[in-house]
Amino acid sequence: MTHTTTAPAPFTAADYRARMARAARSAAKAGLSGLLVAPGPDLVYLTGYQPVTTERLTLLVLAEDRDPVLVVPTLEAPDAAHAAGAPALSLRDWTDAKDPYAVASALLPGKGRFGVSDNAWAMHLLGLQRQLPALSYVALTEALPMLRAVKDPAEIARLEAAGAAADEAYGEILKVRFSGRKETEIAAELAELLLRFGHSQVDFTVVGSGPNGANPHHEAGDRTIVEGDMVVLDFGGLKHGYGSDTTRTVHVGEPSTEEQHVHNVVLAAQQAGYDAVRPGAACQDVDRAARKVIDAAGYGEYFIHRTGHGIGVTTHEPPYMIEGEERELVPGMCFSVEPGIYLPGRFGVRIEDIVTVTESGGRRLNNTPREMAIVE
Repeated sequence: MTHTTTAPAPFTAADYRARMARAARSAAKAGLSGLLVAPGPDLVYLTGYQPVTTERLTLLVLAEDRDPVLVVPTLEAPDAAHAAGAPALSLRDWTDAKDPYAVASALLPGKGRFGVSDNAWAMHLLGLQRQLPALSYVALTEALPMLRAVKDPAEIARLEAAGAAADEAYGEILKVRFSGRKETEIAAELAELLLRFGHSQVDFTVVGSGPNGANPHHEAGDRTIVEGDMVVLDFGGLKHGYGSDTTRTVHVGEPSTEEQHVHNVVLAAQQAGYDAVRPGAACQDVDRAARKVIDAAGYGEYFIHRTGHGIGVTTHEPPYMIEGEERELVPGMCFSVEPGIYLPGRFGVRIEDIVTVTESGGRRLNNTPREMAIVE
């Protein structure tokens, strides 16, 4: 695998203007008066602005019938003015001597229903409610769950680069010795490799050895990895502002017949989930395809999570590949396909790739071997 250091062209004010306009139109179609977006992934996606999170109110106000306005503390206004999307919106700053909720409420109607980004602070929402008690609110993920779900080619290129960097990290970690070392040591090396291959942020490095592998979100701990261990490696972060997330399961020394069998079942389930990806299929179809393989092998009760989650400016976002999610897949959606089997007190196996929906099916953004790797 080769590593490239070429950064993609940055998103422009026109890109952010188009995103905000599309979000405002979507809100109106959903029967909302507009959107209120606090610092977090939605604000980054819509404006390119990522302020330091403090108790001071920062809020993007979007509505179809007016220009976007970003309410910011005066001391943070210079940074906001230099954000990539700043030319596409107006700034309304407030000093510490002013009531920020009075400033923000002056931009809102006296009544209506607004979508609010999920990570908005309760104190800020309550402050707005005191100013405008006739307004009502709904979580943005509930109102517009697909706001960030369909990626354009520039976003997919960033996800592809992040996936390739994670693949390179996996290729390198296979060269190190596992036996006799703590999980935390392997996790630290994985983090360093992600950074070496261009990640700006490492979000997680799951290293679940032996019985710890039966916990899907095990935090790397002080357990010493020994000969005969199955080891689940799940790691990712952000590169060029977009996420990576991949899982491979390796074995220290030769696996037992049972361990190899369980890995083969998960491998077949992962392939079945991937094969189910196509435009027009329901999200739940991906889950059903992977789960059917595991159920048929007799391990259904040990597959204890959904088959996949969306990925973009965060590593977990809609759409979700889970039973009951009937939303159709469309080209540009990007998500994980990651079935697993977890045998309590013994071992676990998970295999995960990020997949994007194309006009004809799916395309993997992770391309390392999925067969069980043997490590020392």
